[in-house]
Amino acid sequence: MNAVLVADSFLVDTGKVRGLDRHRERFAGSCAVAGEPEAATYFSDQVGRFPGFGRWFPRFELNQSGLSVQLRPAPPQGGRIRVAVHSGPDPRTQPRVKGPDLEALGALKAEAAADCGADEILLMDHEGIAVEAAYSALAWWEGDVLHFPQSGRAFLPSVTAALLRELAETRGVEVVESARRPEELAEVDELWLLNALHGIRPVHAWHDGPIDPLPASAADDWQRALTALACPI
Repeated sequence: MNAVLVADSFLVDTGKVRGLDRHRERFAGSCAVAGEPEAATYFSDQVGRFPGFGRWFPRFELNQSGLSVQLRPAPPQGGRIRVAVHSGPDPRTQPRVKGPDLEALGALKAEAAADCGADEILLMDHEGIAVEAAYSALAWWEGDVLHFPQSGRAFLPSVTAALLRELAETRGVEVVESARRPEELAEVDELWLLNALHGIRPVHAWHDGPIDPLPASAADDWQRALTALACPI
């Protein structure tokens, strides 16, 4: 079996990418730990060949055969989502590395979709604190304060979350790190799931419960600002 050691994906839209250097740094850093020191050079060489038209969602990968990249058409960009909460053991074996756990997390996400129509599934650490979703980072609003999970906890360093945090600071928004359990997140003013493909997706429903129309959602404004950070390759 050719197991995935490291992976990274990001949205390329008409030749522009958000946080490309951060994606390169994250991928190359994890590859170096796995024994592949040339990942940054490979990454840059391949990105330079990407087309300047269309929407793409390339996947860089390190496996036992070496480095590779797949230039895949980007899936449609999603909006508001329904989220479920994982109730079993933590399936992650390497929470801070993107790649080794993708298959297991994808299976959990598919199970949640079949069970209650959820688009994502929330994960907790060993203390029961919500830290991330299967394919997304977390951010939430309590009043005018934007919260993120505590950086000392075990979860994937998200490029999109880092960009949102910097954007908030430039806008003069107070940013803090907090520990919240899933039931507490269900009561905050607004919970966002973040990733490179979709940007910001506000949670509008939990499990198989009713839909919250989120009439005062700030997500659209912040999504436009996040999209504007994309730079030419």
